[in-house]
Amino acid sequence: MSVELRPLGDRCNIQCRYCYQEGTRAAATAPPRYSLPQMLATLDELGEPFVLFGGEALLVRDADLERLFAYGLERHGVNAIQTNGALIEPHHIALFRRYNVRVGISLDGPGSLNDMRWAGSAGRTLRASARAEAALARLCREGLAPSAIVTLHGGNTRGARLGVLCDWIAHLHALGVRRMRLHLLEVDQHNASRGLRLSDAQNLRVLRRLRALEPTLPGLRFDLFDEMRRMLLARDAVSSCIWQACDPYATRGVRGVEGGGDRSNCGRTHKDGIAWLATERRGYERQLSLHETPHADGGCRGCRFFLMCKGNCPGTALEGDWRLRSEHCATWFGLFEDIERTLLAEGEAPLSQSPRRAECEAELVALWREGLDESLQSLTARLGVGVAPATAGHAA
Repeated sequence: MSVELRPLGDRCNIQCRYCYQEGTRAAATAPPRYSLPQMLATLDELGEPFVLFGGEALLVRDADLERLFAYGLERHGVNAIQTNGALIEPHHIALFRRYNVRVGISLDGPGSLNDMRWAGSAGRTLRASARAEAALARLCREGLAPSAIVTLHGGNTRGARLGVLCDWIAHLHALGVRRMRLHLLEVDQHNASRGLRLSDAQNLRVLRRLRALEPTLPGLRFDLFDEMRRMLLARDAVSSCIWQACDPYATRGVRGVEGGGDRSNCGRTHKDGIAWLATERRGYERQLSLHETPHADGGCRGCRFFLMCKGNCPGTALEGDWRLRSEHCATWFGLFEDIERTLLAEGEAPLSQSPRRAECEAELVALWREGLDESLQSLTARLGVGVAPATAGHAA
């Protein structure tokens, strides 16, 4: 679980063509405001490290940024921020160093490959992208190498652009970047993403190319491939939210704290333009339904990767309906198959091929019916399924 602190909500300095926040941004009736005391009070209640998020987090006043970073360092010893990078100035870098801030920069490639992160005109977009690239390079030079978050879409992977993207990733590796997060494009009715959408076959081709690139760049890790490997081996004690049993009304991977201190869910689930308040208790209706629903009707029944995938992110559900599986199902299935074959060739025993997989599924489904959950690592250890060592335990 991560806590996303969003002082200015969805407010941003650019307008990405594919932004999943566009619906709530368009529906807003008043400009976002924040109260430091109210936000800090909620952070005190949660007692967890937080990441400054947006929209664009660097639109927050510098003095307030410093106060939030000082609080994070005092309470948790670390801070984090996700930014598009275009607003980073030398004084921000000084703050990042002083307050131990881990920086994630969302950037889809060099130059025109980042054009979908629109800044109002072609010229302003190119200049904003250049500023973000320069800020990333400076952070690396100063020993504060950020992680990079890349969304894959037609604008940065079609035709020769995929080769340019791979060369750029190698360049980032040479600068010192060691962690990259890959996102598949989320298509929503509120944004201009439909023309950027890749087919399942195209997504899979791109991901396979990047997976082949990874071992040629020593030390670089694409979180996505590592997590999928770990899910297959039931080593999921630390995994990102898309592989967890997410309730769209109490999102498991993200707890939002808005500018007024109120709690919110992950913005990827706001399909109707309304940012519903988070409920206090998670439910597992989505996973229970997907487990029983045939593939032809939008479910996951009989899929050998269900334990690892669980229908994936409700924010990418078919037709924007969280009750259905992810629209990227075929892509994930193909990639899980690839990694499964690799594990088998390495002499590993992926859970997807275990003769006791159905038993594990039945046990997890029974827990969900009781409003409980358990990691695969814990569950397989408790049942004595020989996949990976772990410590048992339930989570409500």
